[in-house]
Amino acid sequence: MDWRDQIQEGAAGSPHSNLLGSRFVAFDEAPQTATMRFTVKREMCTWRGGVQGGLVAGYLDDVMGYAYVASSGGELAPLNLELSMSLIRLIPEGATIIGKGRVVKAGRRVVFLEGELLGEDGTIYARATSTAIPTPRPSPTETGMGR
Repeated sequence: MDWRDQIQEGAAGSPHSNLLGSRFVAFDEAPQTATMRFTVKREMCTWRGGVQGGLVAGYLDDVMGYAYVASSGGELAPLNLELSMSLIRLIPEGATIIGKGRVVKAGRRVVFLEGELLGEDGTIYARATSTAIPTPRPSPTETGMGR
């Protein structure tokens, strides 16, 4: 199964991407940028009516990670060492959000990523940066951790 299919293939797909409602849209090779679409499920929200902060990090981690996966042709995936996030405004329940993830620099030992979440109207909800290590891309049968 292709890595793109794993994102959105229901029970056979990526469990975390299914939880987040992730849909891979495109990868632009020149700026090393992935675009994803997420539909905010009620289960992701607090009583305030918006996505819980730690789960916002999940959306950002997904789009930044898949930017790196796409840049490696599906061979590698990042393992976060650090993720820094700014929550700019509440992401409302039911919203469709657009994630943009970009590979800033990818070396043999460290990967630098950045991402943002936007409303369909361009409203910015959150931004993040990540420092990660490159690992083999995990699959339903392999963790990518050599175990």
